[in-house]
Amino acid sequence: MREFMDYIQSAFYAATGWNRDNSYSSLNATSDALLGFPTPRGLRLTLSSLATPQFATSYQLGTIGIVDGSISYLYSTVPLNNAIAQSEKIPLPDLLRSYRPLAELPHREGGGELIKDGLGYGRLYLPASMLEALVVRRVSPMLQFQLSAVSNQTLRNGGTILGMVQYDKGRYAVEGLASSDGGLLGVRGLYNFGGDVGHINTPAQPTASNGNGAGNAERERIYGRFSTGAELYYGTLNKSGGMSLGARFATLPEHNGTPLTATMTINPLMGNISWSYAVMAGSYCSLASRMDFNVYSYESDWSVGMELWRKKGAWSINPELDEAPTPVSTTPLERSFQAKMEWRLDEPLLPSDAPETLPPPKIEDQPKEQERSFQAKMEWRSNDPDKDSMVMPGAATSEGDDQYSGVLKARLDQHLRVGLLWEGRVKSLLFSLGSSVDLRRLDSPFRTLGLELQFSS
Repeated sequence: MREFMDYIQSAFYAATGWNRDNSYSSLNATSDALLGFPTPRGLRLTLSSLATPQFATSYQLGTIGIVDGSISYLYSTVPLNNAIAQSEKIPLPDLLRSYRPLAELPHREGGGELIKDGLGYGRLYLPASMLEALVVRRVSPMLQFQLSAVSNQTLRNGGTILGMVQYDKGRYAVEGLASSDGGLLGVRGLYNFGGDVGHINTPAQPTASNGNGAGNAERERIYGRFSTGAELYYGTLNKSGGMSLGARFATLPEHNGTPLTATMTINPLMGNISWSYAVMAGSYCSLASRMDFNVYSYESDWSVGMELWRKKGAWSINPELDEAPTPVSTTPLERSFQAKMEWRLDEPLLPSDAPETLPPPKIEDQPKEQERSFQAKMEWRSNDPDKDSMVMPGAATSEGDDQYSGVLKARLDQHLRVGLLWEGRVKSLLFSLGSSVDLRRLDSPFRTLGLELQFSS
């Protein structure tokens, strides 16, 4: 389950207009979320609060043989007024969803003005006495500095510091980083083309809603964004380096068809090639697969995963059925011999003073609804996009309410290791129940089992 502090950090980036997806490090974010989700271990309880629009706290207590926990604080110079902190009101897809469509590229205009937006975050782990810290400083609409540090006696030199400079132009993004661990220096970049890249500097046009988001008639074909990037890093102390190349294609929300994401990464030094494919089969189902292959050792690996959302009230009884009037039971009279021979019922006898009943008026046949086309069935919509529009995970049906009550996540790899996770909400509590199962060891298949509970206000 996504932690509350990470959710607040995302609210900070959204409030300042920074796109975290436009980075080479987020190239495989969708497939990693569907195939590499962590399963809880033991029992863990988290209490969080957004005390003010600029200050948040979080306390965590867990037990895995021994009792441990952590204390977290976060401060933002930007008021996070749009962040929903109450656990009973937070839209579940914002915390639980794995498939996330690409966000619109930011419209960078100018860039010379000075911005003083910042964020500070600290977390202390007990009883290990490990300290984490993060400082983010926004200098301009296109430039951002980030400094993170970890202090722990088990690490070399008692801790490590990582500094990062991020430059996001929209069409491309470049990052430079330096770490005290091994004297690591690195640079990575991402370049976008196709799709909406050519309209970055033009104002967005309003679009009509359809089965998988907003789209126009011109988006009938596959409409998406291509991204390609690379990273290069070198350790000054151990005199070793590395590099990787990657490419991604992902459909945009304006695409009328099924949302999908396909990525490929190559590590030429290690000889490793990885392909991943994720598709949102409907509003309630997402699927993903990944294949790894090493050209030097000829070893391969594969994994598949899915997430299945449960619609709110899917198992409830329709109250309208309970309110239907029940027919009054009457004891029928025995049929006459003539009626039995003619295979019919006796006609009811009308009183002599009963008024003559007229035949019921003829009801005109209403036109039947046209059957949905094959394309409409594949896109989980009706023939008329304006008549029946679906809501993607992440969009609420009303303020403070959404149409989902939980999600089931599952994954399987070639070593027959299964990961199961059920996440949802009960009243004001967010829960995450999961287990890791090893099917090769049927004598003791359950490797981990845990439950996490979160409450925020």
